[in-house]
Amino acid sequence: MNLHWLQAGALAGRTRWLLFLCPLVLAAQPAQPPSTRSAQGLADETLTIDEAVQEALEHNLGLIAERYNVTIAQAATITAALRPNPVLSLGGEHLDLLGTGFDLENGAGPSEYIARTDFVIERANKRRRRIETARLGVETAELEVTEAIRQLVLEIQGAFVDAQLARENVALAETNLGNFKQVVAVNERRVRSGDLAEVELLRTRVALLQFQNEIVARRSDLRTALNRLQLLMGRATIRGDLRIAGELRSGPAGFNRESAKRTAADSRPDLAALRRSQARSLAELRLELARGKVDYTVGTEYRRQQGVNGRANSLGVFFSLPLPVYDRNQGEIERARQEQRQVEARIRELELGIAVDVENAFVEHEAAREQLESIESRMLREAREVREIAEYSYSRGEASLIEFLDAQRAFNEVMQAHNAARAAYAQSLYQIDAVAGAGGRP
Repeated sequence: MNLHWLQAGALAGRTRWLLFLCPLVLAAQPAQPPSTRSAQGLADETLTIDEAVQEALEHNLGLIAERYNVTIAQAATITAALRPNPVLSLGGEHLDLLGTGFDLENGAGPSEYIARTDFVIERANKRRRRIETARLGVETAELEVTEAIRQLVLEIQGAFVDAQLARENVALAETNLGNFKQVVAVNERRVRSGDLAEVELLRTRVALLQFQNEIVARRSDLRTALNRLQLLMGRATIRGDLRIAGELRSGPAGFNRESAKRTAADSRPDLAALRRSQARSLAELRLELARGKVDYTVGTEYRRQQGVNGRANSLGVFFSLPLPVYDRNQGEIERARQEQRQVEARIRELELGIAVDVENAFVEHEAAREQLESIESRMLREAREVREIAEYSYSRGEASLIEFLDAQRAFNEVMQAHNAARAAYAQSLYQIDAVAGAGGRP
């Protein structure tokens, strides 16, 4: 008898506590405007992953800035093709400052007026070497833009997958909320019929608030993911009505390890850019060797003398060259040699790095596939069955609310893990394409 009184007292205490807590929790819940809709119903714009990639290629500010490197390099080819300007010199000597004609006391001679033109004759094919170096610089810049495109495409794909994952989690949270609302509605009918204590209804309503807060958090994650996606796409105005289309990528990878390594060695733009930079460094070395050869300067001069006995004209021809006693461009030649060796080392480093990138991409892909298969083969089915059994038992009064919520929580965690595994698998497929050099676009 004493035990029954203690249990009744404890139940009454919990009832008073829940009656006090529930209004406070309901009051603290953020008000939902009447026009609030689900994330799937918000959209006036639907975006596919291909459309997102294409818009990013056209409007991403980082890529636009990178493309200017090509036009800058093209401007350098204009400079490389220019020839040295001729030099015009004008002068006067033995001028009569007094303006009285030739002064007999001035023994320097009659006044002379001079016009002279000098031309630089470049040797060792300097102009052709400059053009070759600048042309290879343009090709290197173009390949670097292609590499920036490859990285941007991978970023867009990753951001899109993140948004797809957030969308799936929102859908899961909405489904859980809808199912639990049905439980609350059943409990309300059971309370009215006297089949359930009111305290149990209050407990389910409190639990309902947790499901509603879960939706708020998942929608916030979706909004954040969509904002990041639009930023990468280069949008100046972030739209709040964007909706993404398409399912998470699945299926087998487009490459195996060996084919991915071969394709990467042939197609990776960063490796191709380094190889082109190696050719450019060799062309620059030839240019610096040519600059070590001195250039000739030839000139012509016209002189006109103005004296008391008349006027005299004369023509002169000149030839000059610097004597390469000290400066033979030794420093720049050595610099070009060292830069060539530096590029060779970077190529070897990148070749090894690409092989490791491919290997790591397949390791991550296999891990994601195994995790996804594990969840889909057993965990997903078992978690769903446990939840359904717990819900059925709770509706019949054979299980407590805590037992039902534990089953619901376990099911929710498994579903979220399933969504995360699907997203990781999709990311691994895009990663394999990127490391193989097949994910970029020209």
